Amino acid sequence: MNTMTLWHITGWEFAALALAALLVGFSKTAVSGANTVSLAVFAAVLPARASTGVLLPVLIVGDLLAVASYRRHAHWPTLWRLFPAVAAGVVLGTLFLVWADDGIVRISIGAPLLLMAAVTVCRRRRAGADEEPDPVATRAGRVKARSYGVLGGFTTMVANAGGPVMSLYLLSAGFRKLGFLGTSAFFFLIVNLSKVPFSAGLGLIDGRSLLLDAALAVFVVPGALFGTWAVNRINQRLFEQLVIAATVVGGAQLLLR
Repeated sequence: MNTMTLWHITGWEFAALALAALLVGFSKTAVSGANTVSLAVFAAVLPARASTGVLLPVLIVGDLLAVASYRRHAHWPTLWRLFPAVAAGVVLGTLFLVWADDGIVRISIGAPLLLMAAVTVCRRRRAGADEEPDPVATRAGRVKARSYGVLGGFTTMVANAGGPVMSLYLLSAGFRKLGFLGTSAFFFLIVNLSKVPFSAGLGLIDGRSLLLDAALAVFVVPGALFGTWAVNRINQRLFEQLVIAATVVGGAQLLLR
């Protein structure tokens, strides 16, 4: 499969990818799940299969910055509970990508985006207070962790779309903001690094695609810095509404493309 390089996209397309990379940095350090918008942008500008390979190193840069910011707040028992199921999901996602063509991959990106947007809306309507419950008192069971883990591993391998799945799991487990961000940061750093050999083996990552990633990584840094500054100042409710709206538009665009 031909990977995309700087010379295969227009200036406007690169500008769109740069803004998406900026949002990746912001989402990793402030509002987890907001990078579903970045996912839609990458898949709209690049071929759907190629977009997953180009986006992965950009996400890893964001993960490294998030770990640097919130490493002290990670909850490792939760991570160890999730990893075996996530590994199974990544393997299933890799097998899916072996035979899935560009159209099927596009649908596999667009449909989960719309589904996760609907789930997020339902969660917001059911939330009766801003405070989150204590994570020890409301921790999800093993079956729930395995279900979310497999689904998260599959969606993150196929479309780098595991963020909404794991965000919902961590929220349902009662994590507070810093614990949520710290646990999420380590989770996605480890999972995304583990996906690199699979993506390279499928031809989704090579030296040429990494050149584009190097240019886009520059934009992740200011997004992450802004996220760490804004995490305690941003109007969370309004921003989530904007993210949901953008996710719906992006998912619909992919399905109708």
